[in-house]
Amino acid sequence: MINFPDLPLPAGIRARFVEGVNGLTMHVLEAGFESKGRPCVLLLHGFPELAFSWRKVMPALADAGYHVIAPDQRGYGRTTGWDASYDGSLTPFRLPNLVRDALGVVAAFGHRSVAAVVGHDFGSSVAAWCGVIRPDVFRSVVLMSAPFAGPPQVASNLADAPLPPKRVDPVHHELAALPRPRKHYHWYYSTPEANDDMWRPRQGVHDFLRAYYHHKSADWKDNKPYPLKSWSAAELAKLPGYYVMDLAKTMPETVAEEMPSSESIAANKWLPDHELAVYSGEYRRTGFQGGLQWYRCGTSGAFAAELETWSGRSIDVPSCFISGKQDWGTYQRPGMFEAMQKAACTNMTSVHLVDGAGHWVQQEQASEVSRLLLQFLKAA
Repeated sequence: MINFPDLPLPAGIRARFVEGVNGLTMHVLEAGFESKGRPCVLLLHGFPELAFSWRKVMPALADAGYHVIAPDQRGYGRTTGWDASYDGSLTPFRLPNLVRDALGVVAAFGHRSVAAVVGHDFGSSVAAWCGVIRPDVFRSVVLMSAPFAGPPQVASNLADAPLPPKRVDPVHHELAALPRPRKHYHWYYSTPEANDDMWRPRQGVHDFLRAYYHHKSADWKDNKPYPLKSWSAAELAKLPGYYVMDLAKTMPETVAEEMPSSESIAANKWLPDHELAVYSGEYRRTGFQGGLQWYRCGTSGAFAAELETWSGRSIDVPSCFISGKQDWGTYQRPGMFEAMQKAACTNMTSVHLVDGAGHWVQQEQASEVSRLLLQFLKAA
């Protein structure tokens, strides 16, 4: 095993490796381990993050009596057992298998159920599917920064009608044809070049991540999100460049234009440079392809039919949504925020848009997120 450097963790959090979790050796941060019998809270990070992104909320949850588990998910950080190559199989990265990973790590710690599964960014998608597929295990769900619109629907009324033509989404051609040609970052992340672009950027991984996290945070003052009217090129072009990029630019080139000043970096309290160094050190070692495989599962459409197995299902356990008020992630898929509240989650007890936070809400406003999580857990 690699001799990893110690992580700068708050008191009460320890790092562990757990073998045999759905084919993985999973790196896990754990809090509230001092006594047995505590209800479990499972925390699932997104991209490009790590279990480390939960370091600021774990102590508060543990102090409230919970056993808190935060893994480096498949494709990330110090968790091993996954294929890092672009040409490797996408099958292990599809959403039902990520739910299986979540089940595996919970069971590895001896829990038969969890009080809540909490997911941020792409981890929100995994948390949502945990609630759809195994509500008996995942007794409540917290979605953060990425709404959930429900499982895809099975085509109906085909028996007595001609088969409709396969629909090709025109939005990508339309984005490229704009006066300022654009592309959607999900599809950029699905290209063979994306990993190398981010792994070997001109400014280095550390400065790339500094600019990326800054650009999507409340520190970037132009993050003033609002609902878009439709999934169309004209509407999507209103999104910031980190979501709908200039056609010819890489992600490091995109965010480099918004690199914060050295004074701003020195003043940053929610992600000081020694904590950012944890992310940059891990991604310099692993690259980004493990996380990018998750995007490819979606953009390829290869597993859409499998997800239709749960067509018509919803998240019926208690749920809530937490996002930054300055986070465009709430609205990046037009109509999803509304569909989540109207149909996809039938027992959504609260929705919170936290002022002073962009996309990295549990890091930017950790105290408020901790308060909201404990408020939800108490009520659920």
